Amino acid sequence: MSFDYDLFVIGGGSGGVRAARVAAAGGASVALAEEDRYGGTCVIRGCVPKKLMVFASEYSGMVEDGRAYGWDLENKGFSWDHFKGKLNAELDRLEGIYRNLLKNSGVESFDARAKLADAHTVALSDGTTKTAKHILIATGGRPWVPEFPGSELAITSNEMFHLEKLPESILIVGGGYIASEFAGIMNGLGVKTTQYYRGEQILRGFDNEARGLVAEEMIQSGIDLQLGNNVAEMQREGDKMRVTATNGDVTLFDQVMFATGRKPNADNLGLEELGIARGKGGEIKVDQYSQTAVPSVYAIGDVTDRVNLTPVAIREGMAFVETVFNGNPTSPDHELIPTAIFTQPEMGTIGLSEEDAAKEETIEVYSTSFKPMQQSFAGRAQKVLMKLIVSQASRKVLGCHIVAPGAGEMIQLAGIAVKMGATKEDFDRTVAVHPTMSEELVTLKTPVRTV
Repeated sequence: MSFDYDLFVIGGGSGGVRAARVAAAGGASVALAEEDRYGGTCVIRGCVPKKLMVFASEYSGMVEDGRAYGWDLENKGFSWDHFKGKLNAELDRLEGIYRNLLKNSGVESFDARAKLADAHTVALSDGTTKTAKHILIATGGRPWVPEFPGSELAITSNEMFHLEKLPESILIVGGGYIASEFAGIMNGLGVKTTQYYRGEQILRGFDNEARGLVAEEMIQSGIDLQLGNNVAEMQREGDKMRVTATNGDVTLFDQVMFATGRKPNADNLGLEELGIARGKGGEIKVDQYSQTAVPSVYAIGDVTDRVNLTPVAIREGMAFVETVFNGNPTSPDHELIPTAIFTQPEMGTIGLSEEDAAKEETIEVYSTSFKPMQQSFAGRAQKVLMKLIVSQASRKVLGCHIVAPGAGEMIQLAGIAVKMGATKEDFDRTVAVHPTMSEELVTLKTPVRTV
Protein backbone atom coordinates (compact mmCIF):
# COMPACT_ATOMS: atom_id res chain seq x y z
CA MET A 1 0.00 0.00 0.00
CA SER A 2 1.34 3.43 -0.85
CA PHE A 3 1.04 6.35 1.57
CA ASP A 4 1.23 10.14 1.15
CA TYR A 5 4.07 10.23 3.70
CA ASP A 6 6.39 7.92 5.60
CA LEU A 7 5.66 9.90 8.77
CA PHE A 8 2.93 12.28 9.88
CA VAL A 9 3.61 14.17 13.12
CA ILE A 10 0.74 15.71 15.10
CA GLY A 11 2.11 18.60 17.18
CA GLY A 12 4.74 21.25 16.46
CA GLY A 13 6.46 21.45 19.85
CA SER A 14 10.08 20.60 20.64
CA GLY A 15 9.61 16.81 20.49
CA GLY A 16 7.47 16.67 17.35
CA VAL A 17 9.61 19.13 15.41
CA ARG A 18 12.85 17.31 16.30
CA ALA A 19 11.43 13.90 15.29
CA ALA A 20 10.11 15.34 12.00
CA ARG A 21 13.41 17.02 11.13
CA VAL A 22 15.62 14.03 11.97
CA ALA A 23 13.37 11.61 10.07
CA ALA A 24 13.33 13.94 7.05
CA ALA A 25 17.12 14.36 7.20
CA GLY A 26 17.38 10.58 6.92
CA GLY A 27 15.38 10.61 3.68
CA ALA A 28 11.83 9.98 4.95
CA SER A 29 8.92 11.98 3.53
CA VAL A 30 7.44 13.81 6.49
CA ALA A 31 4.49 16.10 7.24
CA LEU A 32 3.55 17.86 10.47
CA ALA A 33 0.33 19.52 11.64
CA GLU A 34 0.08 22.15 14.38
CA GLU A 35 -3.15 23.93 15.30
CA ASP A 36 -1.55 26.73 17.31
CA ARG A 37 1.95 28.23 17.39
CA TYR A 38 5.08 26.30 16.47
CA GLY A 39 7.53 25.74 19.28
CA GLY A 40 5.05 24.23 21.73
CA THR A 41 4.73 24.82 25.46
CA CYS A 42 8.43 25.35 26.09
CA VAL A 43 9.12 28.00 23.47
CA ILE A 44 5.78 29.81 23.39
CA ARG A 45 4.23 29.50 26.86
CA GLY A 46 6.73 27.77 29.08
CA CYS A 47 10.42 27.54 29.84
CA VAL A 48 11.70 30.18 27.40
CA PRO A 49 9.38 33.12 28.24
CA LYS A 50 9.43 32.08 31.91
CA LYS A 51 13.25 32.18 32.05
CA LEU A 52 13.19 35.63 30.41
CA MET A 53 10.73 36.73 33.13
CA VAL A 54 13.04 35.26 35.79
CA PHE A 55 15.92 37.29 34.36
CA ALA A 56 13.76 40.44 34.35
CA SER A 57 12.68 39.89 37.95
CA GLU A 58 16.24 39.43 39.25
CA TYR A 59 17.41 42.92 38.28
CA SER A 60 15.68 44.54 41.27
CA GLY A 61 18.11 42.74 43.60
CA MET A 62 21.04 43.41 41.30
CA VAL A 63 20.49 47.18 41.52
CA GLU A 64 20.69 47.02 45.31
CA ASP A 65 23.78 44.79 45.15
CA GLY A 66 25.41 47.17 42.66
CA ARG A 67 24.97 50.07 45.09
CA ALA A 68 26.63 48.01 47.84
CA TYR A 69 29.58 47.47 45.50
CA GLY A 70 29.96 51.22 44.96
CA TRP A 71 27.95 51.77 41.79
CA ASP A 72 25.67 54.82 41.62
CA LEU A 73 22.54 53.02 40.41
CA GLU A 74 18.93 54.07 40.57
CA ASN A 75 15.92 51.78 40.30
CA LYS A 76 13.13 53.81 38.70
CA GLY A 77 10.86 50.79 38.52
CA PHE A 78 9.94 48.13 36.00
CA SER A 79 8.06 48.77 32.74
CA TRP A 80 5.85 45.76 31.94
CA ASP A 81 4.90 47.28 28.56
CA HIS A 82 8.54 47.60 27.51
CA PHE A 83 9.37 44.05 28.60
CA LYS A 84 6.21 42.53 27.12
CA GLY A 85 6.89 44.08 23.71
CA LYS A 86 10.39 42.63 23.65
CA LEU A 87 9.16 39.27 24.93
CA ASN A 88 6.51 38.97 22.20
CA ALA A 89 9.04 39.93 19.52
CA GLU A 90 11.43 37.26 20.81
CA LEU A 91 8.72 34.56 20.81
CA ASP A 92 7.74 35.53 17.25
CA ARG A 93 11.40 35.23 16.24
CA LEU A 94 11.71 31.78 17.84
CA GLU A 95 8.49 30.56 16.23
CA GLY A 96 9.85 31.70 12.87
CA ILE A 97 13.00 29.67 13.51
CA TYR A 98 10.93 26.54 14.22
CA ARG A 99 8.91 27.01 11.03
CA ASN A 100 12.11 27.50 9.00
CA LEU A 101 13.78 24.47 10.55
CA LEU A 102 10.88 22.33 9.31
CA LYS A 103 10.82 23.97 5.89
CA ASN A 104 14.57 23.68 5.39
CA SER A 105 14.44 20.01 6.43
CA GLY A 106 11.86 19.31 3.72
CA VAL A 107 8.99 18.72 6.15
CA GLU A 108 5.58 19.76 4.81
CA SER A 109 3.65 21.59 7.51
CA PHE A 110 -0.06 22.20 7.95
CA ASP A 111 -1.50 24.94 10.15
CA ALA A 112 -4.45 22.79 11.17
CA ARG A 113 -5.73 20.52 13.90
CA ALA A 114 -5.22 16.83 13.12
CA LYS A 115 -6.90 13.72 14.49
CA LEU A 116 -6.62 10.04 13.70
CA ALA A 117 -9.15 8.68 11.20
CA ASP A 118 -7.63 5.19 11.18
CA ALA A 119 -4.27 3.52 11.83
CA HIS A 120 -2.67 5.22 8.82
CA THR A 121 -4.88 8.27 8.18
CA VAL A 122 -5.16 11.70 9.77
CA ALA A 123 -8.07 14.04 9.20
CA LEU A 124 -7.17 17.75 9.19
CA SER A 125 -9.48 20.56 10.30
CA ASP A 126 -9.28 22.04 6.78
CA GLY A 127 -11.32 19.03 5.61
CA THR A 128 -8.50 17.10 3.95
CA THR A 129 -7.10 13.70 4.91
CA LYS A 130 -3.51 12.47 4.68
CA THR A 131 -2.12 8.95 4.90
CA ALA A 132 1.18 7.90 6.44
CA LYS A 133 3.02 4.69 7.16
CA HIS A 134 3.73 5.94 10.70
CA ILE A 135 1.94 8.53 12.82
CA LEU A 136 3.60 10.28 15.76
CA ILE A 137 1.49 12.10 18.36
CA ALA A 138 3.39 14.90 20.13
CA THR A 139 0.57 17.14 21.30
CA GLY A 140 1.97 18.00 24.73
CA GLY A 141 -0.02 19.10 27.76
CA ARG A 142 -1.93 22.03 29.16
CA PRO A 143 -2.48 23.64 32.57
CA TRP A 144 -5.44 22.32 34.54
CA VAL A 145 -7.59 24.18 37.10
CA PRO A 146 -9.72 22.11 39.51
CA GLU A 147 -13.41 22.98 39.66
CA PHE A 148 -14.67 25.04 42.60
CA PRO A 149 -17.06 28.00 42.92
CA GLY A 150 -15.48 30.77 40.80
CA SER A 151 -12.74 28.59 39.27
CA GLU A 152 -13.42 30.12 35.85
CA LEU A 153 -11.96 33.42 37.15
CA ALA A 154 -8.49 31.89 37.64
CA ILE A 155 -5.71 32.29 35.10
CA THR A 156 -2.90 29.80 34.43
CA SER A 157 0.75 30.03 33.40
CA ASN A 158 -0.47 30.35 29.77
CA GLU A 159 -2.02 33.76 30.48
CA MET A 160 0.84 35.07 32.63
CA PHE A 161 2.84 36.05 29.55
CA HIS A 162 -0.05 38.06 28.10
CA LEU A 163 -1.24 40.15 31.07
CA GLU A 164 -2.42 43.58 29.92
CA LYS A 165 -0.79 45.17 32.93
CA LEU A 166 1.24 43.99 35.87
CA PRO A 167 -1.08 43.40 38.85
CA GLU A 168 -0.42 45.13 42.15
CA SER A 169 -1.23 41.92 44.02
CA ILE A 170 -1.41 38.27 42.97
CA LEU A 171 -2.31 34.96 44.56
CA ILE A 172 -0.52 31.94 43.15
CA VAL A 173 -2.05 28.57 44.02
CA GLY A 174 0.10 25.43 43.93
CA GLY A 175 3.37 24.14 45.33
CA GLY A 176 5.14 22.70 42.29
CA TYR A 177 7.95 24.30 40.36
CA ILE A 178 5.69 26.36 38.06
CA ALA A 179 3.82 27.95 40.99
CA SER A 180 7.01 28.55 42.96
CA GLU A 181 8.89 30.00 39.98
CA PHE A 182 6.08 32.46 39.20
CA ALA A 183 5.90 33.49 42.86
CA GLY A 184 9.58 34.49 42.62
CA ILE A 185 9.04 36.26 39.29
CA MET A 186 6.09 38.32 40.46
CA ASN A 187 7.74 39.18 43.76
CA GLY A 188 10.91 40.30 41.95
CA LEU A 189 8.86 42.50 39.61
CA GLY A 190 7.42 44.33 42.62
CA VAL A 191 4.03 42.60 42.80
CA LYS A 192 2.65 41.84 46.28
CA THR A 193 2.77 38.04 46.05
CA THR A 194 0.92 35.41 48.06
CA GLN A 195 1.26 31.67 47.47
CA TYR A 196 -1.16 29.04 48.80
CA TYR A 197 -0.21 25.39 48.84
CA ARG A 198 -2.42 22.79 50.48
CA GLY A 199 0.52 20.49 51.33
CA GLU A 200 3.03 20.81 54.15
CA GLN A 201 5.95 21.99 51.97
CA ILE A 202 6.41 23.24 48.40
CA LEU A 203 8.31 21.28 45.69
CA ARG A 204 7.02 17.85 46.71
CA GLY A 205 9.25 15.02 45.53
CA PHE A 206 12.46 17.03 45.77
CA ASP A 207 15.02 16.71 48.58
CA ASN A 208 13.51 17.92 51.87
CA GLU A 209 16.50 19.98 52.99
CA ALA A 210 16.79 21.67 49.59
CA ARG A 211 13.09 22.51 49.24
CA GLY A 212 13.00 23.70 52.85
CA LEU A 213 15.78 26.19 52.12
CA VAL A 214 14.03 27.41 48.93
CA ALA A 215 10.80 28.00 50.89
CA GLU A 216 12.64 29.78 53.70
CA GLU A 217 14.42 32.10 51.28
CA MET A 218 11.20 32.82 49.36
CA ILE A 219 9.58 33.95 52.61
CA GLN A 220 12.68 36.04 53.45
CA SER A 221 12.41 37.76 50.07
CA GLY A 222 8.86 38.91 50.85
CA ILE A 223 6.59 36.19 49.43
CA ASP A 224 3.63 35.43 51.71
CA LEU A 225 3.89 31.63 51.48
CA GLN A 226 0.96 29.94 53.20
CA LEU A 227 1.28 26.18 53.54
CA GLY A 228 -1.72 23.99 54.37
CA ASN A 229 -4.02 26.53 52.70
CA ASN A 230 -6.10 26.47 49.54
CA VAL A 231 -8.85 28.38 47.72
CA ALA A 232 -12.40 27.42 48.74
CA GLU A 233 -14.20 29.91 46.49
CA MET A 234 -13.66 33.02 44.40
CA GLN A 235 -15.85 35.83 43.12
CA ARG A 236 -15.25 38.99 41.19
CA GLU A 237 -15.51 42.22 43.20
CA GLY A 238 -15.06 45.26 40.96
CA ASP A 239 -11.62 44.92 39.36
CA LYS A 240 -10.46 42.43 41.96
CA MET A 241 -10.96 38.80 43.00
CA ARG A 242 -12.47 38.08 46.39
CA VAL A 243 -10.86 34.86 47.56
CA THR A 244 -12.16 32.78 50.45
CA ALA A 245 -9.45 30.40 51.66
CA THR A 246 -9.95 27.01 53.29
CA ASN A 247 -8.56 28.51 56.53
CA GLY A 248 -11.40 31.08 56.49
CA ASP A 249 -9.38 34.12 55.36
CA VAL A 250 -11.09 36.43 52.86
CA THR A 251 -8.67 38.49 50.74
CA LEU A 252 -8.84 40.68 47.62
CA PHE A 253 -6.30 40.10 44.83
CA ASP A 254 -5.87 41.66 41.39
CA GLN A 255 -5.11 38.26 39.82
CA VAL A 256 -5.29 34.63 40.88
CA MET A 257 -3.07 32.14 39.04
CA PHE A 258 -3.46 28.38 39.44
CA ALA A 259 -0.52 26.05 38.84
CA THR A 260 -2.05 22.89 40.26
CA GLY A 261 -1.13 20.38 37.60
CA ARG A 262 -1.22 19.74 33.88
CA LYS A 263 -3.26 17.41 31.68
CA PRO A 264 -2.14 15.66 28.48
CA ASN A 265 -3.61 17.06 25.24
CA ALA A 266 -5.09 13.73 24.14
CA ASP A 267 -8.81 14.50 23.90
CA ASN A 268 -10.65 14.40 20.57
CA LEU A 269 -7.73 12.85 18.74
CA GLY A 270 -9.67 9.74 17.69
CA LEU A 271 -7.67 7.51 20.04
CA GLU A 272 -10.57 5.70 21.69
CA GLU A 273 -12.13 4.71 18.35
CA LEU A 274 -8.85 3.05 17.34
CA GLY A 275 -8.44 1.28 20.67
CA ILE A 276 -5.42 3.32 21.81
CA ALA A 277 -5.35 3.10 25.59
CA ARG A 278 -5.15 6.11 27.90
CA GLY A 279 -4.14 6.18 31.54
CA LYS A 280 -6.15 7.53 34.46
CA GLY A 281 -4.66 11.00 33.97
CA GLY A 282 -5.65 10.98 30.31
CA GLU A 283 -2.13 10.24 29.07
CA ILE A 284 -1.50 8.04 26.02
CA LYS A 285 -0.17 4.65 27.08
CA VAL A 286 3.01 3.63 25.26
CA ASP A 287 5.63 0.90 25.57
CA GLN A 288 9.36 1.40 26.12
CA TYR A 289 9.75 2.39 22.43
CA SER A 290 6.94 5.00 22.60
CA GLN A 291 4.61 2.72 20.60
CA THR A 292 0.87 2.69 21.33
CA ALA A 293 -1.48 -0.30 21.13
CA VAL A 294 -1.83 0.45 17.39
CA PRO A 295 1.56 -0.52 15.85
CA SER A 296 1.69 2.34 13.32
CA VAL A 297 0.96 5.01 15.96
CA TYR A 298 3.58 6.33 18.42
CA ALA A 299 3.47 9.09 21.04
CA ILE A 300 6.19 11.13 22.75
CA GLY A 301 6.53 14.02 25.20
CA ASP A 302 4.09 15.36 27.77
CA VAL A 303 1.08 13.66 26.14
CA THR A 304 2.54 10.37 27.46
CA ASP A 305 3.14 11.82 30.96
CA ARG A 306 6.43 10.02 31.54
CA VAL A 307 8.99 12.74 32.38
CA ASN A 308 7.46 16.07 31.37
CA LEU A 309 10.56 18.02 30.37
CA THR A 310 11.41 19.52 26.98
CA PRO A 311 14.84 17.86 26.60
CA VAL A 312 13.18 14.52 27.45
CA ALA A 313 10.56 14.98 24.69
CA ILE A 314 13.41 15.73 22.26
CA ARG A 315 15.29 12.59 23.38
CA GLU A 316 12.10 10.53 22.97
CA GLY A 317 11.68 11.95 19.45
CA MET A 318 15.25 10.97 18.57
CA ALA A 319 14.77 7.47 20.00
CA PHE A 320 11.55 7.11 17.97
CA VAL A 321 13.39 7.93 14.70
CA GLU A 322 16.23 5.59 15.63
CA THR A 323 13.72 2.79 16.32
CA VAL A 324 11.35 3.25 13.37
CA PHE A 325 13.52 4.67 10.58
CA ASN A 326 17.03 3.50 11.40
CA GLY A 327 16.15 -0.06 12.40
CA ASN A 328 17.87 0.36 15.75
CA PRO A 329 15.30 -0.20 18.56
CA THR A 330 16.12 2.51 21.12
CA SER A 331 14.35 3.08 24.39
CA PRO A 332 14.62 6.65 25.73
CA ASP A 333 16.72 6.80 28.90
CA HIS A 334 14.70 8.29 31.77
CA GLU A 335 17.28 7.53 34.48
CA LEU A 336 19.29 10.24 36.26
CA ILE A 337 17.90 13.31 34.50
CA PRO A 338 19.40 16.59 35.78
CA THR A 339 16.75 19.23 36.49
CA ALA A 340 16.76 22.94 37.29
CA ILE A 341 13.96 24.77 39.09
CA PHE A 342 14.18 28.50 38.43
CA THR A 343 12.83 29.55 41.79
CA GLN A 344 14.57 32.38 43.61
CA PRO A 345 16.88 30.96 44.94
CA GLU A 346 17.46 28.57 42.03
CA MET A 347 17.68 24.83 42.58
CA GLY A 348 19.49 22.14 40.61
CA THR A 349 19.07 18.44 41.29
CA ILE A 350 19.99 15.02 39.92
CA GLY A 351 19.42 11.54 41.30
CA LEU A 352 17.86 10.56 44.60
CA SER A 353 16.77 12.79 47.44
CA GLU A 354 18.12 11.96 50.89
CA GLU A 355 14.72 10.54 51.86
CA ASP A 356 14.37 8.27 48.80
CA ALA A 357 17.98 7.05 48.95
CA ALA A 358 17.70 6.21 52.66
CA LYS A 359 14.75 3.90 51.90
CA GLU A 360 16.97 1.84 49.58
CA GLU A 361 20.29 1.52 51.42
CA THR A 362 22.60 3.01 54.03
CA ILE A 363 23.79 6.40 52.83
CA GLU A 364 26.20 9.11 53.84
CA VAL A 365 25.01 12.69 53.53
CA TYR A 366 27.54 15.41 52.78
CA SER A 367 26.20 18.94 52.87
CA THR A 368 27.15 22.52 53.60
CA SER A 369 25.15 25.73 53.75
CA PHE A 370 26.74 29.17 53.65
CA LYS A 371 26.34 32.77 52.48
CA PRO A 372 28.02 33.22 49.08
CA MET A 373 30.76 35.82 48.83
CA GLN A 374 29.08 38.06 46.24
CA GLN A 375 25.84 38.49 48.16
CA SER A 376 27.45 38.45 51.57
CA PHE A 377 29.60 41.45 50.59
CA ALA A 378 26.45 43.24 49.45
CA GLY A 379 24.78 42.63 52.81
CA ARG A 380 22.25 40.09 51.53
CA ALA A 381 21.60 37.13 53.78
CA GLN A 382 20.58 34.53 51.19
CA LYS A 383 22.07 31.12 51.96
CA VAL A 384 23.10 28.45 49.50
CA LEU A 385 23.20 24.65 49.88
CA MET A 386 25.55 22.07 48.36
CA LYS A 387 24.62 18.47 49.07
CA LEU A 388 25.77 15.01 48.00
CA ILE A 389 24.03 11.71 48.77
CA VAL A 390 26.54 8.83 48.76
CA SER A 391 26.05 5.06 48.89
CA GLN A 392 28.03 3.74 51.85
CA ALA A 393 28.52 0.37 50.12
CA SER A 394 29.45 1.35 46.53
CA ARG A 395 30.66 4.94 47.28
CA LYS A 396 28.64 6.11 44.25
CA VAL A 397 27.12 9.58 44.36
CA LEU A 398 23.39 8.78 44.24
CA GLY A 399 22.16 12.36 44.33
CA CYS A 400 23.39 15.93 44.08
CA HIS A 401 21.28 18.89 45.22
CA ILE A 402 22.25 22.55 44.84
CA VAL A 403 20.36 25.64 45.98
CA ALA A 404 22.31 28.67 44.78
CA PRO A 405 22.48 31.37 42.11
CA GLY A 406 23.39 29.52 38.89
CA ALA A 407 22.36 26.12 40.30
CA GLY A 408 20.96 25.13 36.89
CA GLU A 409 24.33 25.70 35.23
CA MET A 410 26.14 23.79 37.97
CA ILE A 411 23.84 20.75 37.96
CA GLN A 412 24.28 20.30 34.20
CA LEU A 413 27.99 19.70 34.78
CA ALA A 414 27.66 17.77 38.05
CA GLY A 415 25.03 15.69 36.23
CA ILE A 416 27.64 14.34 33.81
CA ALA A 417 29.68 12.94 36.70
CA VAL A 418 26.67 11.44 38.47
CA LYS A 419 25.37 9.90 35.21
CA MET A 420 28.81 8.34 34.66
CA GLY A 421 28.62 6.71 38.09
CA ALA A 422 31.22 8.87 39.83
CA THR A 423 32.09 7.96 43.41
CA LYS A 424 32.61 10.32 46.33
CA GLU A 425 36.35 9.72 45.91
CA ASP A 426 36.15 10.84 42.25
CA PHE A 427 34.68 14.12 43.48
CA ASP A 428 37.38 14.35 46.19
CA ARG A 429 40.18 13.81 43.64
CA THR A 430 39.02 16.83 41.66
CA VAL A 431 40.88 20.02 42.52
CA ALA A 432 38.65 22.87 43.71
CA VAL A 433 38.16 25.94 41.52
CA HIS A 434 38.65 28.83 43.94
CA PRO A 435 36.90 31.08 44.80
CA THR A 436 33.58 29.65 43.58
CA MET A 437 30.44 28.35 45.25
CA SER A 438 30.61 25.03 43.42
CA GLU A 439 34.06 24.18 44.82
CA GLU A 440 32.21 23.05 47.94
CA LEU A 441 31.07 19.96 45.99
CA VAL A 442 34.66 18.67 45.93
CA THR A 443 35.73 19.82 49.41
CA LEU A 444 33.03 18.06 51.48
CA LYS A 445 35.32 15.84 53.58
CA THR A 446 33.17 14.31 56.32
CA PRO A 447 29.53 13.25 56.24
CA VAL A 448 27.11 15.34 58.32
CA ARG A 449 25.09 12.17 58.96
CA THR A 450 24.76 8.52 58.02
CA VAL A 451 21.19 7.33 57.45
